[in-house]
Amino acid sequence: MVIVMKDSGKKYNIKHEVRKLISMLLMVFVVVAANVAVVSATAEDDAAAGQILNEQNGEENRTNINEPGSAQTAEDLDDFNISNGITIRTYGNGNGELNGTLRIMLMLTAIALVPILLVTITSFTRILIVLHFTRQALNTQSAPPNQVLIAISLFLTFFIMQPTFTKIYTEAIAPFDAGEIGYEEAFAVAVEPMRQFMFSQAQRADINVFMEMSSTPWDGATEELVPTAVLIPAYIISELRSAFIIGFIIYIPFIVIDMVVASVLMSMGMMMLPPTTISMPFKILLFVLADGWNLVIVNLVKTFY
Repeated sequence: MVIVMKDSGKKYNIKHEVRKLISMLLMVFVVVAANVAVVSATAEDDAAAGQILNEQNGEENRTNINEPGSAQTAEDLDDFNISNGITIRTYGNGNGELNGTLRIMLMLTAIALVPILLVTITSFTRILIVLHFTRQALNTQSAPPNQVLIAISLFLTFFIMQPTFTKIYTEAIAPFDAGEIGYEEAFAVAVEPMRQFMFSQAQRADINVFMEMSSTPWDGATEELVPTAVLIPAYIISELRSAFIIGFIIYIPFIVIDMVVASVLMSMGMMMLPPTTISMPFKILLFVLADGWNLVIVNLVKTFY
């Protein structure tokens, strides 16, 4: 049936509108039914899980330790009658494991600390600083951009740290996932390869300074006697020193080009022309002809071996 409105001249198909209305009602009904089914299934699962937990523990779920009104002395009234603790699950091998919620919280906390650890206890700092020195020596301002330099630093860091990361996975993470070791042992085993890497790269003078400030005796050679709280700042200072030394060496040929160009411009009376504008093409030409990126990156990676 088609109805024509006299005022507006529009045609309305009643059958079509009724079909649309019925379709919408069916969709709403399906969505509501699905939600009810999900809620019912969740409630049944929670009830079943609670029943199983009660059967295993042999007691009801409760927030109080003792029955209300069972206090006999004044000391009993001073104690909090609240059962508040961390749920510990024990698997078949007898190792205590934290429950899933707490494990997720600890994992998220560890993920939040990854950027700080990446900057402080890996080769990332030295690589990034040297690449920035290279860009500044070329006087190319933002070429390559920061995103490219950070990406190169990340991949070079993974390449350099791959033996250390592999050792951490095989000796700490894999046994921990298999339930062979606990949290404390896994953490201690995982820290040891990182300590070995930092100790091999840190300058002994920097370690001596922090050992003296912490009043910790050290024979100057034994790694086990150096606390981790001392090794990390000593390693960071050593990385900064190494990065600046390499950056200074990279700067030398480009400074020579600047001096030559400035002398030529002054001899020609072009003192108002910036020397950096004229010297930049010569710097890029020298860098390309010498295969500069290969020289910088390859020799930078070799400093860690």
